[in-house]
Amino acid sequence: MNTFKNKLAIVTGGNSGIGYAAAKELITEGATVIITGRRKEAIEKAAEELGAIPFVADQGKLEDIESLKSKVENQFEKVDILFINAGITGTLGSIENMSSENFDQVMDINFRGAYFTLSKFIPLLNNGASVVFLSSVVASTYKPNSSVYQASKAALNSIAKTAAAELAPRKIRVNMVSPGPTKTNIMTKAGLDKKTLEGLDEWLIDQIPLKKMGTVEDVAKAVLYLSDNNLASFITGTEIIIDGGMAL
Repeated sequence: MNTFKNKLAIVTGGNSGIGYAAAKELITEGATVIITGRRKEAIEKAAEELGAIPFVADQGKLEDIESLKSKVENQFEKVDILFINAGITGTLGSIENMSSENFDQVMDINFRGAYFTLSKFIPLLNNGASVVFLSSVVASTYKPNSSVYQASKAALNSIAKTAAAELAPRKIRVNMVSPGPTKTNIMTKAGLDKKTLEGLDEWLIDQIPLKKMGTVEDVAKAVLYLSDNNLASFITGTEIIIDGGMAL
């Protein structure tokens, strides 16, 4: 119950879904957790439920990342666990019809924002800290109408592995968790209605050898494992795929 006692963790996009579940697991194990999100009401409500510290920040805005860094540095000085989780799917569409606005929004949050969250926090990371990126199995798939989201996650994996090499001298481990089909509200946010979502879930389950969707808790437990310096001390630059065997 006290694996992460006296440890400070930051979870971006922590007011719902995988971020919320990961923050809950970390708090259960004794960590002090800061969660961030773009909507003040949502992030404060989640923080109250979890026993976390809320901070309103948009990962797509560099000034928000700087503000978060300043708050953490002034109040806590150092960070032990950084879970860069915030991300969006954007709107689906072909390359031919993709808007520059959607491209910029997805890349600003999923790639540029994640990159500079890591960049700005490196000086605050304790030696031996853990960094985990939320990626996706789509980073290595090439399905039609998802080019921007897929590319954003592939780029994320690239920088995670480079960061693992750069930060290894300080014993800072950098890893990725890549969920497959997982029960979250991200597809609702992408604009899909209930009937379409139900049909998509049925189709996906049929493709998964284990014949079920993943849960946010499945992913959160992988984040917890990678954050544990006792269990995962020799793991860095690694991607854990959590997809029920879908990639087989």
